[in-house]
Amino acid sequence: MAFRWTVHGDGAGLAPGEVVKPDERLSWPRTIGIGAQHVIAMFGATFVFPLVMGLDPNTAVMMSGVATILFLLITQGRIPSYLGTSASFVGGVVAIRAAFGGDTPAADKVVTGAILVAGLVLALCGVAVHVLGVQIIHRIFPPVVTGAVVMLIGFGLAYVVADVYWPQDPWIALITMVATFVFIVLFRGFLGRIGILLGLIFGFVVSWLADKVFGNITAFNAATSKVDTHPRVSFQSVGDAAWIGLPHFHAPSFQASAVVLVLPAVIALIAENVGHVKAVGQMTGADVDPLMGRAVLADGVGTAVATAVGGSPTTTYAENIGVMAATRVYSTAAYYVAAVIAILFGLCPKFGALVAATPGGVLGGVTVILYGMIGLLGAKIWVESRVDFSDPVNMVPIGAGIILAIGPVTHQITHDFSLAGIALGTIVVLAGYHLLRAIAGRPAKEVSGGEIGYERDATG
Repeated sequence: MAFRWTVHGDGAGLAPGEVVKPDERLSWPRTIGIGAQHVIAMFGATFVFPLVMGLDPNTAVMMSGVATILFLLITQGRIPSYLGTSASFVGGVVAIRAAFGGDTPAADKVVTGAILVAGLVLALCGVAVHVLGVQIIHRIFPPVVTGAVVMLIGFGLAYVVADVYWPQDPWIALITMVATFVFIVLFRGFLGRIGILLGLIFGFVVSWLADKVFGNITAFNAATSKVDTHPRVSFQSVGDAAWIGLPHFHAPSFQASAVVLVLPAVIALIAENVGHVKAVGQMTGADVDPLMGRAVLADGVGTAVATAVGGSPTTTYAENIGVMAATRVYSTAAYYVAAVIAILFGLCPKFGALVAATPGGVLGGVTVILYGMIGLLGAKIWVESRVDFSDPVNMVPIGAGIILAIGPVTHQITHDFSLAGIALGTIVVLAGYHLLRAIAGRPAKEVSGGEIGYERDATG
């Protein structure tokens, strides 16, 4: 059943090598704690990317919870994942606003209408995968490609740490990072599994103390997008926010020219979903192939539902996969908890303002760990699938795509449209691999057994 979980062991701890499976859970207090950690992990990006796209962050956070519940239901509770705001649409949205009047209510409607259509297209792709079979995914996304997609998704977010979070307070970021290292490795049991959350709380407290001892900091301020003198921790927005209130909803508006600008993001989302689901499968040891179509369908449905009321596009979140890798808790119960908390965030502007008050330096110290862990999960897929990088067909497009994502490199397609970062890297990896494989004119043998000399056809 969708809402029934077996209690893992005594519900209190994990033995070495054990994991909490998707259909299991710890005790409810511990599950709620893990769910809260998932909220913290997704909150920064889910809150920031709507701001970048000119959409309401509270609406985005609330609808991310709704979309996550839809995802869990559609995938029958077998793929633990959180649907947060997708960054793949940022370039397309910027182009739409440039063509339809900038940051205006009318442009907001055109933006969400275009993304809604893209969500429906993504959902149809999911149906096609479900009907035609997962082998179509295997042909398009062999291990060398899926590993690369996971890696570039993680490492492709490095610029967020380097350009946005870390410069806001480098010393706090460093202290938070080291403290989180210690919490994850030194602590045992439940405290170890919420090490990331503890690291964030520790960094928050250290930032507040630094304000009291050293005064304001002169550094990059994300709120003003410039260097100025400001407190590390400010509760002004928390005091101004209401306790209870609805976020801003609006209906979509449809323009064909706007839809064209965001459709390329669907390619990146399919690859992103496949990479994330594959990563979850690697971590849980479960066969997720039969659910791949459902996962893509669910993400498309989540995006369409969210943008139908003015929310942001959704995608399965790398940040939360990082939390699972750190905690070894893959329970979908924790994701239902996270989804409910997110919906409550949307109904409580004050609570959302409190979480949003987390200093950028603290987020830098935490996200550098999460993003790095995701990137290394891609390497794990390569190692366990025995990918042969002596073959230039594997090495050349994968290396190029990862560098484009890490840059992030921007490629201008037309005057109003460009591809950049993760989206550009994903397309280069996917298209480059298949193009070179066709040119090489030989079977796809990117999987090899290394020293033992074992090699098999990847399509077999």
